[in-house]
Amino acid sequence: MYKHYADRALRSLLVLAIIIFGFFVFYYVSTLAYPFIIALIIALMINPLVNTLQHKLHLPRSFAVIGALLLIFGTFIGLITLLVAEILSGTEYLAIALPPTIDKLITFVENFLTSQIIPLYNQLNSLFNNLNSGQQETIIINIKNIGSQIGSTLVGFITSFLQSIPNLIAWLPNAATVIIFSLLATFFISNDWHRLRYLSGKLIPTKAQASGRTVFYDLRRALFGFLKAQLTLISITTIIVLIGLLILKVEYAITISLIIGLVDLLPYLGTGFVFVPWIIYMFATHQTSFGIGLLVLYAVVIVQRQLMEPKILSSSIGLDPLATLVSLFVGFKLFGFLGLIIGPVILVVIKTLYTANVFHDIWSFIKGKPKSIQ
Repeated sequence: MYKHYADRALRSLLVLAIIIFGFFVFYYVSTLAYPFIIALIIALMINPLVNTLQHKLHLPRSFAVIGALLLIFGTFIGLITLLVAEILSGTEYLAIALPPTIDKLITFVENFLTSQIIPLYNQLNSLFNNLNSGQQETIIINIKNIGSQIGSTLVGFITSFLQSIPNLIAWLPNAATVIIFSLLATFFISNDWHRLRYLSGKLIPTKAQASGRTVFYDLRRALFGFLKAQLTLISITTIIVLIGLLILKVEYAITISLIIGLVDLLPYLGTGFVFVPWIIYMFATHQTSFGIGLLVLYAVVIVQRQLMEPKILSSSIGLDPLATLVSLFVGFKLFGFLGLIIGPVILVVIKTLYTANVFHDIWSFIKGKPKSIQ
């Protein structure tokens, strides 16, 4: 009886050791070979297009790969060029429109200081003079402490920002190297795709192939689904903002809506990063009707985002909406912005491992039924 439980404990430790060892091996390999991992993902994504070009147009595999890469990256570069041209056009408009707007803002701040802050300062000064010396000293010490904390925070932020500039400059050659190696590796992987699949089939056991194939296809569906979901959410936000700005007769509504759509990717801040200061400025400068219009538009954007995100993500990657919402929140808390991608991916991995009976096989092995593992 004790031997039975000892065998289970040993098998559990073996499984745990294999998982930990595999995690560290994957982490170490990924830090060294991440350009090739990127290449594998790109090759996986373009493989349907390569197969279409190869079979429909009867092209050699190598020409089909080159054609797919040129088509995808040409389209991407074209869209980026159009976006940059639109943003530059909007920037030229802002360069003309911002100076008078800033003058109005300065005038508003001056009037606010004159009418509100200076009388309040005089009242506080008179109250301060009526306090005894001990109370005055305590207030002064607290003010100095607050000032020191704010100063140290600003100094730390500026220092870290300035220190990051050389790191960014040093990263640019490395980024170019990564891009070149990733593109070359993408070509070779995609060109030898069928041969690599055949070799992996010879090396991997049949049981592992079946489980791995299930995990692979579910992960691929989740990856494409997640990208599709994010593009859908950004597109919905951009279209809603564009319609709202056109109704409000805002100039360069296309540029502003595109910027807000991209900003919508930021966690917590989102579209509020643009809308909140804009709305405050409108109310501060007594443009109440326009401010109310922006406020209504902002409320519509927030409501649709909160309602649509779990639903679109769950339908795109095949997960329960509540589980998707939990994975988004936990992923963001643990990994920051990237956690919004890592969280759902980890959830998909767990779900696909469960669907492929991997957990069942591991549990059977721990209980002493290794026959289910081949």
